[in-house]
Amino acid sequence: MTELKPPYLAFDPATRRLRLDPHEPAFFQNPYEAYAFLHGASNAFFWEEFGFWCFGGFDDVNRLLRDRRFGRQNPAGIPDSRGIGQDRTHLSAFDGIEANSMLELEPPVHTRLRTLVNRAFVSRQVERLRPRVEALANELIDRFEPGGVDLLPAFAAPLPITIIAEMLGVPVDMGPQLLDWSHRMVAMYMHGRTRGTEDTANRAARDFSDFLRGYVAERRKRPGEDLLSLLIAAQEDGQKLSEDELVSSAILLLNAGHEATVHQTGNAVRSILAQGGDPRRFFASPEATAATVEECLRFDAPLHMFTRYAYQEVEAGPGIIVQPAETIGLLLGMANRDPTAFAEPLAFRPDRADQKNVSFGAGIHFCIGAPLARLELQVSLKTLFERLPRLQMAEQPRFRDTYHFHGLETLAVRI
Repeated sequence: MTELKPPYLAFDPATRRLRLDPHEPAFFQNPYEAYAFLHGASNAFFWEEFGFWCFGGFDDVNRLLRDRRFGRQNPAGIPDSRGIGQDRTHLSAFDGIEANSMLELEPPVHTRLRTLVNRAFVSRQVERLRPRVEALANELIDRFEPGGVDLLPAFAAPLPITIIAEMLGVPVDMGPQLLDWSHRMVAMYMHGRTRGTEDTANRAARDFSDFLRGYVAERRKRPGEDLLSLLIAAQEDGQKLSEDELVSSAILLLNAGHEATVHQTGNAVRSILAQGGDPRRFFASPEATAATVEECLRFDAPLHMFTRYAYQEVEAGPGIIVQPAETIGLLLGMANRDPTAFAEPLAFRPDRADQKNVSFGAGIHFCIGAPLARLELQVSLKTLFERLPRLQMAEQPRFRDTYHFHGLETLAVRI
């Protein structure tokens, strides 16, 4: 059955062109209404406001994330719809960080960076953090004001930024400043950014980089057990990370290590409370806890669009030819609700047999921090609802006007 067309969008089935302002409140508060209509109309469409083809079918998104004819690195600096290749002298600090970020690079450089960072970051660090995450979750809950609290600043934000700061070996009390720099930098990826946004992001990138270079220099002299020291020591076939690569990797890990996790924590609490009843039933065993987190990731993902460049002329979908350097948009949040991939896609069902999602991406750019994010979500949500099983919404939460980052403005709850 085709869903009714929401009044705030226009879609031409003949050309598959979509007009939909991503800043329309009815859309960013509930993008799933538009996604449901588009699943029935066309999973691939040209989104006028962004200026490129977008794909929202689960199989298409999964396939295109793995297709090496597309990537994150802009080929040969050709101007594109994001402004890459235009005059960006005012973004020298921001671009300097991006130029050495594994998120924005392709093989062989990406392979070398990811191998070095992955060895130090995932395999040697994550599981042993479980007791620390649980202790921190309990500490944060102990600090809640009696009666009620906004869970975003009191719980969702401090937990991941504290963990990643401790891992890297930078001062935890710098958390608010790290968050501020991160927020200013990720604003570069929002629709409709301005010159003011760019200038602010560039200053944040410069200050963030200067701060970390001081810690890198200190760790070179006095290495410890922290992640910065491990990254300095990590090598593959005699190669080490350069200082610029170290700084870019640390900034990527700090930004990615909290931004999406904060959004996902808030979205997950909202989703679980909306089910009613005793929330502890979703965390009755380690297996149930893991399944609940996966369903939260599918049901209301924190990142809804990820972009790729074409590296050659490619037929990205039936009748959709994209040229070199053209951008495509992969709609992760829409793919996770695809009715051809999921039974009852609109229902929150942690026990579903078709449990899967593309919230961490796929292919060579699959999120390197996924194991840490999963662990933090499993431990923090289980601890929160075991400690406070009668938690209730104090007011209807609202999402921020930040498509494609999908997160709440506030999450006020009664205890």
